[in-house]
Amino acid sequence: MRINPGSVAFDVDGVIADIMSLFIEIAKKEYNIHDIRYEDATCYTLEECLDVNPDVINEILNRILDGNYSPTLNPIEGAPEVLSRIGRIHGSILFVTARPYPGPIYSWLQDTLQLDRSIIDVVATGTFEGKADVLLSRNITYFVDDRLETCFLLDDAGITPVLFKQPWNRQKHNFIEISTWKELESLIEFKS
Repeated sequence: MRINPGSVAFDVDGVIADIMSLFIEIAKKEYNIHDIRYEDATCYTLEECLDVNPDVINEILNRILDGNYSPTLNPIEGAPEVLSRIGRIHGSILFVTARPYPGPIYSWLQDTLQLDRSIIDVVATGTFEGKADVLLSRNITYFVDDRLETCFLLDDAGITPVLFKQPWNRQKHNFIEISTWKELESLIEFKS
């Protein structure tokens, strides 16, 4: 299978942005919670798998959405290089997030990944279910996401999901799965 760089779009959190590491860092530094490990996040809804007050979880997540945190939100290893390559070849990159608003993520993509502002297109759907309509309207046939339930929805809509492996999506599925951006890069048809 070879993916045309113009036919693929990306989720942000958990695929490009290492959101769980940021969550853990905020919990440690600002809430004195020291017993959360990345691999403890075995479900997408953190309240279901972490022994942390749900109000604290929501507070941390809201701070992340608003950009109201001091630790650094790092990209997942390899993401900046592969996305830059796609941007150079295709001229634009579509990011579709279930965040309720783009907030600081647009600037983060530009500044941290050093992507040119003119190639970044961020759509915040506010729901996981809203992603398929956006992708279909843009003629996107492949979508890289870390939420397994979203992959099922996309598959039902005729979009081929590429699941980015994370501790919270280890249930049974038949989707293309990648563990690294190097693996994704090997699936993309870069023409010289």
